Amino acid sequence: AMLYRFGDFELDLDRIELRAQGSGERIALEPQVFALLALLVDARDRMVSKDELFEKIWDGRIVTDSALASRVKSARQALGDDGRSQRFIRTVHGRGFQFVADVRIAASAPPATSPPLSPSLPMLATAADSPLVAAPHGLPEPKQPSIAVLPFRLAGSASDPYTVTLADALPHELIVDLSRLRWLFVTARASSFRLRDQEIDAFEIGRLLGVRYCLSGTIEQSRGARVHVSVELVDTRDGGVVWAEHYEVPADDIHQVRTEIRASILAALELRIPLHEATLARLGATESLDAWSAFHLGLQHVYRFNRIDTAHAKALFELAVQRDPRFARAHAGLSFVHFQAAFLHQTDDVAGEAARARSFAERALALDPLDPFVNFTMGRTYWLTGELDTALGWLERSTTLSPNFAQGVYARAWTETLAGRGLDGREHVDHAMRLSPLDPLHYAMLGTRALGHMTLAEDDAASQWGDRAARAPGAHVLIAMIAAASHALAGHANRAADWATNVRERSPQLTREDFFRAFPMRPAEPRMRVLQSLEQLGF
Repeated sequence: AMLYRFGDFELDLDRIELRAQGSGERIALEPQVFALLALLVDARDRMVSKDELFEKIWDGRIVTDSALASRVKSARQALGDDGRSQRFIRTVHGRGFQFVADVRIAASAPPATSPPLSPSLPMLATAADSPLVAAPHGLPEPKQPSIAVLPFRLAGSASDPYTVTLADALPHELIVDLSRLRWLFVTARASSFRLRDQEIDAFEIGRLLGVRYCLSGTIEQSRGARVHVSVELVDTRDGGVVWAEHYEVPADDIHQVRTEIRASILAALELRIPLHEATLARLGATESLDAWSAFHLGLQHVYRFNRIDTAHAKALFELAVQRDPRFARAHAGLSFVHFQAAFLHQTDDVAGEAARARSFAERALALDPLDPFVNFTMGRTYWLTGELDTALGWLERSTTLSPNFAQGVYARAWTETLAGRGLDGREHVDHAMRLSPLDPLHYAMLGTRALGHMTLAEDDAASQWGDRAARAPGAHVLIAMIAAASHALAGHANRAADWATNVRERSPQLTREDFFRAFPMRPAEPRMRVLQSLEQLGF
């Protein structure tokens, strides 16, 4: 659960509240206005296009620019802002909007009760009102040492594109290396990178991400084409610096910089691994700096889960493959984006997208069969054809190769849940939420928990998790169908009807057949119960 503080305000995603700091007075917002404000604050490091706002707030339905302008105006009025001063929300004329005020992140306390539902439901996280639905921070803490690796900061005016890319790419590769180690719990990139450019102390990082240690760094490009990299390992319990180092190297030795820094950090953490094995653990086998840079730029887009950024990611992964045809992770990235298009039906050629997802995964697997991300993408392609046993084999292999690979753990949980192994799925999805408490796919993890309770006929718990999933940032319309079905099974007729109305407002053409194509539940009895609940709601 996250709390954003800016100006005289705080935005609480768990309580779904905008409040005045100090007094705690709640400022009323319509659901879509709250969803828009939360999206802009969450993506404050970039301009959010109008198309992305239409897709995420209205699920791609055709609405007028004036409808968007009205929601933006309401958000500004709530903050005491206007179109002239733009102290909080800046208009990028003809393109979109960006939140420009300084923001601090804190952890929020869960509310005692869930807010009421209405036909116009906010797509935002709702806290639990039962121990069954404790927030990720309420899950048991990992017993082993734990670490979060933050994106590095750029100091000064770095102009070389590879130096800029290094600020994200180096921490990402460290996460990949460290995640292979069974004794160390590593927070996923999807969560730790949410704290980009935050003025936040080590204690708060420890609380937000549930880790004992935090690794951060800065990168600076100086005159004479030299790059300075400083790293620091901090104990989040007392703020003490455990280890720090500074590197200065020529900019054209950037690959060597990566290897040296990563090996040095691994040694500083007392990993008893020879230096050459640390080097072999590096991301991919590409010798092309352009391919490496394009891949990491693609990652910045692929986890935003909207059509426009997915298209950007696809173009960058294609560039990486063009620069180095043997770069396994770039092929896996292409499998990822084609899977996304097929799973969310973002195309009229679903079968073709599914076939392309499988083809790129097979190519990646041939190039690097031991890469966890490659095995993950291969496993997910079998979701599209309903072959859950085959999918589970690849996903188990992915998590065996890298026990801390949060996406792989979540995908395994999803597959186990739909295959009728609800308790195994629950254990693994809880672990995925511990690994990545701020994940962009958090809504899907919550939805998996809801589906697990549905398969076990734990209907009250399923409805509570379904609410949280459907209100979480970025949740697509199929997640709202989970919420509708779960409330129908629990006998909550009014709430089920509210969610069904929400589904129809966002995607009128959806049917129960679409639901089961996305969620191919295998056990006959739970499938029949869900089918009947959806029929009851008119799907």
